[in-house]
Amino acid sequence: MATLPFALLLALLALTLLGPASALARGGGGGGGGDRPEVRVGGSCGRGASSTLKLKARDGGIEAEFEVHSRARTLWRGAFVQERRTVWRGRARTAGASHSFSVERRLGDYPGPDQVFVRAIGPRGVTCQASATLPG
Repeated sequence: MATLPFALLLALLALTLLGPASALARGGGGGGGGDRPEVRVGGSCGRGASSTLKLKARDGGIEAEFEVHSRARTLWRGAFVQERRTVWRGRARTAGASHSFSVERRLGDYPGPDQVFVRAIGPRGVTCQASATLPG
């Protein structure tokens, strides 16, 4: 019987460590988002690249920002998917001293939680992706 609580504790610890890294911040400060949180999620990438996705409710819509850090002057193809529908598809190039690009899009704010998935494919098939849900 004593092993059951230990196993449960171990499972909860594993979920905490292996789950996606995300942070919630209260939306305030004149953005029109009220008490709706802002969500920031670290994405998963390959070959030394890194990415982040930020969702924020503002003025009846959602501001979505996807940022990728990679090698200098590389071309990436990407897409935003909201509620299983592609809402943007395009290209971006890393530039500047940070070797990064950022894509910002204004998305519709549907009733309830809003789920957004972003994927970018770079040189030699390097893929970065992130998924976040903005609570409703």
